[in-house]
Amino acid sequence: MLNGTAAPNGNAPLPTGEASSSAAADASSLALAGHDEEQIRLMEEQCIVVSNDDQPLRAGSKKECHLMSNILPPHSLLHRAFSVFLFHPETGKLLLQKRAPEKITFPDMWTNTCCSHPLAVKGEMEVGEDYVGVRRAAQRKLDHELGIPAGDVPLEHFKYLTRIHYLAECKGGVWGEHEIDYILFITASPTLRPNENEVCDTKWVSPEELRVLMDELDPEAFTPWFKLIVKRFLFPWWKLLLENKKDGEGYNADSVAHLRDDEIHRMV
Repeated sequence: MLNGTAAPNGNAPLPTGEASSSAAADASSLALAGHDEEQIRLMEEQCIVVSNDDQPLRAGSKKECHLMSNILPPHSLLHRAFSVFLFHPETGKLLLQKRAPEKITFPDMWTNTCCSHPLAVKGEMEVGEDYVGVRRAAQRKLDHELGIPAGDVPLEHFKYLTRIHYLAECKGGVWGEHEIDYILFITASPTLRPNENEVCDTKWVSPEELRVLMDELDPEAFTPWFKLIVKRFLFPWWKLLLENKKDGEGYNADSVAHLRDDEIHRMV
């Protein structure tokens, strides 16, 4: 059994709880004041709070998990997440998104195709050998954020590569991320209908175009997890993908599937 198996049966309900005191809870409500109503509503989604070894502990609201007052000691809340990198099968280009200004965490920043969280619900808590819960969550959020139909990104086409553990603070110090992030590659030529409340721009880039973009823009124009993945992993994996184009088939994420490891790479 891999680290991170969600529960003995993969779908057992997780206990709920709050790391914050009532005073801190009041402060967290104030922290949401003035933000977009839909994004505030999404803050009530239940993430999977995990141990340092990615063992599920309980459910925790998105709001609770993203407040720096809960991320920092003594609470040190850590939750499960995923990052999708979607490549076009004909060009090998990577689809980037720019997070909408309405986003509460890391708004107006460029990042990988989709980054979000599996929820503490039946179907998304499972991990096991095939990481099916994370892949289901990725399929759900690609639809929600970018309007990509599930049929364009079948579950079996997602290729899990590794996990990273990182911590990042948003500007202002109220919100942040502390995640064990599952990295998924997929090749697809999807229909895009971006949700403007989630995504304000998209861009297909080659490795060279991404390097130029990251050189030209301020480092703060990119999300912290994306920068970590780019620096540590992305370009060698992408190079291998591009070196394995097949006549009549194009590029396929299967070509990097053998790089998978079950480690948690610590970047904190």
